[in-house]
Amino acid sequence: MTQAGTSGLVLNEKLLFEHSEPGRKGYSLPTLDVPEATLPAELCRDEITGFPELSEVDVVRHFTRLSTWNYGVDSGFYPLGSCTMKYNPKVNEVAARMPGLADIHPATPQALTQGALALIYHLQEDLAEMSGFSAVTIQPAAGAQGELAGMLTIRAWHEAQGSTRSKVLIPDTAHGTNPATAALAGYDVVPIASDGVLSLAEVEAHMDDDVAALMVTNPNTLGLFETNIEPICKLVHERGGLVYCDGANFNALMGIARPGDMGIDVMHFNLHKTFSTPHGGGGPGAGPIGVAEHLVPFLPKPLVVRDGEAYRLDDDRPQSFGRLLAFNGNFGVLIRAYAYIRSMGAAGLKRATEMAVLNANYIRARLEDVYDLPYKNRSLHEVVFSDKNLAGGCHTLDVAKRLIDYGYHPPTIYFPLVVKGAIMIEPTETESREILDEFCDAMLVIAQEASDNPDLLHNAPTVPKVRRLDETTAARKPKLKWEG
Repeated sequence: MTQAGTSGLVLNEKLLFEHSEPGRKGYSLPTLDVPEATLPAELCRDEITGFPELSEVDVVRHFTRLSTWNYGVDSGFYPLGSCTMKYNPKVNEVAARMPGLADIHPATPQALTQGALALIYHLQEDLAEMSGFSAVTIQPAAGAQGELAGMLTIRAWHEAQGSTRSKVLIPDTAHGTNPATAALAGYDVVPIASDGVLSLAEVEAHMDDDVAALMVTNPNTLGLFETNIEPICKLVHERGGLVYCDGANFNALMGIARPGDMGIDVMHFNLHKTFSTPHGGGGPGAGPIGVAEHLVPFLPKPLVVRDGEAYRLDDDRPQSFGRLLAFNGNFGVLIRAYAYIRSMGAAGLKRATEMAVLNANYIRARLEDVYDLPYKNRSLHEVVFSDKNLAGGCHTLDVAKRLIDYGYHPPTIYFPLVVKGAIMIEPTETESREILDEFCDAMLVIAQEASDNPDLLHNAPTVPKVRRLDETTAARKPKLKWEG
């Protein structure tokens, strides 16, 4: 192929086809004349100094090879706790990429987006039914933004009552973003202690007339169900406060128990965890919130509502705390969640919860005689060990790095802070017993290595392309720009 000046691109048939096909006298490849306008001038080049001459197959092999150096949920087990990358059915990815849904411009008139609005409305209804709340909004674009939306809804309710309460109680087993969310919403954070689960007496000791809300994670970050949640909610309500529940661990309750029935006033969902969206590298996510009846008027606007046979965005909400986004959340995430719920059905969703709890307890049963288990309460979707029993001066970080040598992504480590040297493992509902056994076998071998040859752990990882990094220096002296 040659570039022929102003005449566009042509195939040089003399170079490519200088022969005649047998039986056809004078056969040659026809000239292909492509107008120059189809190839913008800025995309044309004569030469780039030092540009490598590579074949297509070399380029494909290079990038394919690089892809095998990355670890992903499609290539192996992710035992991360609390905000785990779970398996994401590929059919939901197909649904999210359907042109009629994926190509909608956010400014398209509502009359032309009835299908999308209907999907959002029915997703809201499904989430409300599963959680026991009166209404759900899908607007928050992440779990953390869902937390903020929930706390701003609580603030708007208090202001409507003429209340100026300024404190939020947060247990030591809550998710790490909860204190930041409360502070961002304008509240003073009051940490309260727990003994694995929150006690009624501890809440009562801190509950005064200046407490606006209790923020509780249920199940909490230890993977334990807050068994006192109903009397705690009753107490907080009697003292004029509200209860916010971090719903990131809803995959341990779905189809079994409804937070709204426990007395919770507001909860966010992590759709990217419980309802099927790949969530790595910080996004994308979605954090809808569900609220009890008395908080519905204060939800962010607009809310997708049904008006007869049509659907619309309701902006006429005078008590709303305002808008969160210019548009309506991460729609692709909402499509995946809707497809997941509809394909699983009520029985399938309940079964997913049962399997999540079973898998976590299976790992607990296999490891608890070797790794320290600080809290003996019954585990739900995740289990938290510590490094207390490890020999050879080995610690949690050493276990995590050694797991890489055995082909596993490390679990969440050093969180929750209530457990020194925490090792938080969440298998999710989608891993087979064979995978769990292989992982547990590796964990048990590592514990033995810590006793027999601790340097194997101290020097790990040795198998991957990159060895152990100086994480302390990286945290204290980060390089935030490219240095060529």
